[in-house]
Amino acid sequence: MSIDRFESLVTSADELATLIGAPSELVIKKQLPELDNHMRAFIAESPFLLLGTVDRHGRCDVSPRGDVPCVAKVLDAKTLVLAERPGNRRADSLQNIMETGRVGLLFMIPGQGETLRVNGRACVFRDAEVLAAMSVNGKQPVVGIGVEVEECYLQCAKALIRSKLWDSPSDRAKPTLPCFAQILIDQTHVDETVESLQRRIEESYAERLY
Repeated sequence: MSIDRFESLVTSADELATLIGAPSELVIKKQLPELDNHMRAFIAESPFLLLGTVDRHGRCDVSPRGDVPCVAKVLDAKTLVLAERPGNRRADSLQNIMETGRVGLLFMIPGQGETLRVNGRACVFRDAEVLAAMSVNGKQPVVGIGVEVEECYLQCAKALIRSKLWDSPSDRAKPTLPCFAQILIDQTHVDETVESLQRRIEESYAERLY
């Protein structure tokens, strides 16, 4: 099955506006071309963001990024940087940025319902002085992501309220998923026990975050 299964499609901006309504003046005016003091303060307290990219064929990718005390460093009102920390080495986001130079960021703060959206141009850089400022435990990132802000705005809390994301664990149903190791073995059929793979995953989490 695919999206071709759907028969009643919305295909024009006018039709969409008729269905969901037009944005208010407040919603339009809150979008800014650069980071103001409120947005800078939000980023300074945000340890997590979602990084959206697209390749030259239009294929999209969203990747999580996290760091404490904050996941990004603001250089000025139009520029911020992210450190590329050790991961799975797929580098999908980096390759997409090199192909199209476009990103969308969604900053989140634990316990905060509102989020911050930042869209703009991007590059992958190796400037040693900038990377050195993002070192952790004496380990300097090999590359970073530079973002030139084109539009930014704070998003209301409705989505996070509906999701109950920040509710206490006792108020949410416990996850029923199997452990990550079991999922990977089922998907890849690697010749390894669940226990062995889970140990390797936990070692990676403990020793190779930076």
